[in-house]
Amino acid sequence: MNTIELKLLNENVKMPQYKTSGAAGFDLQAAIDTTRTVYPGTHELIPSGVAVSINDPGVAGFLLSRSGFGLKNVRLANCVGLIDSDYQGEIGIILFNDADEPFEVKPLERIAQLVFTPILRPKLMLVEEFTELSDRGVNGFGSTGK
Repeated sequence: MNTIELKLLNENVKMPQYKTSGAAGFDLQAAIDTTRTVYPGTHELIPSGVAVSINDPGVAGFLLSRSGFGLKNVRLANCVGLIDSDYQGEIGIILFNDADEPFEVKPLERIAQLVFTPILRPKLMLVEEFTELSDRGVNGFGSTGK
């Protein structure tokens, strides 16, 4: 099992935990002192109060929206956040409000999920033509049918 170092940067934030034996990730909280409002069509950077040191180029962290936020039309502004193995700063969560109503983020509310996954870093080789052509080739979207 891999070990990733985690620092709590806010005294009110609790140590994240995998809630079930099958959980792929754990929730991050809003490390804020007062409620923040994300107005329709806008985004807000919310600190998590957490920093990680992955320190393994074969692993990366991915921030994902909490599934319940989808029902409220609130998502991560960049849809998926990437945490490189050498980043050690506080994890920030940018929430975007696609809804027609303001969305309130309360202190210590769970606002995103953090998942770690293996990363492949293959050697890149510049070519003029591909060695093998697939059946699909250069055909674009919809080329495999509906």
